[in-house]
Amino acid sequence: MSTGEVQHPGLNLGSTDAETHEAAGGDVFGFWMFLMSDAVIFALLFATYGVMLPATAGGPTPASEYKIGPTFVETLVLLTSSLTFGMASVAMKHGGHLRQVLSWMGVTLALGLLFLGLELHDFAQMFAHGAYPTRSGYLSAFFGLVPLHGLHVLTGSLWIVVMMVQLCVFGADSRVKINVLRLGLFWHFLDVVWIAIFSTVYLPGLIR
Repeated sequence: MSTGEVQHPGLNLGSTDAETHEAAGGDVFGFWMFLMSDAVIFALLFATYGVMLPATAGGPTPASEYKIGPTFVETLVLLTSSLTFGMASVAMKHGGHLRQVLSWMGVTLALGLLFLGLELHDFAQMFAHGAYPTRSGYLSAFFGLVPLHGLHVLTGSLWIVVMMVQLCVFGADSRVKINVLRLGLFWHFLDVVWIAIFSTVYLPGLIR
């Protein structure tokens, strides 16, 4: 690989599959554009949450609803899922056995579903306390932002299932590898968004 060659983030195949590596350029660029547009949507929701945070209307507040323990566990689960997806990508890049790639992707899927289950449990507890979206402007903003991230995790989990099926049917051909690359970018993007949610929503909310 030449020193001036572009390194595609997420799944660099240049040294092991130069043809697929070259073909990934246009597809990856287009997907980056999609991720940036998605980031703009999240940025707007973060701004809305910041503006509406004081608007509790005498109802539940962040300090009364947020629990650091469960949220920290959710953070660890999602960050670990990025690690396991990275292991699947490394196995694919270096020609690992298909079963190894599928195993790592299966672990990633399980962690993603565990994250969703923990998050739904948190939402159920908030609802039990009367903290539902229509209760106040603050809660409307919260349930506009955080569940949207959860919806993205659900979409990513379904995408993992699709990719596992494609790997079983087609093997690790060039198109499947590029699809895994894009899925990896999407999954890691969800980690970045969640870290922002944990840092700007949950942690400051504990003292409000």
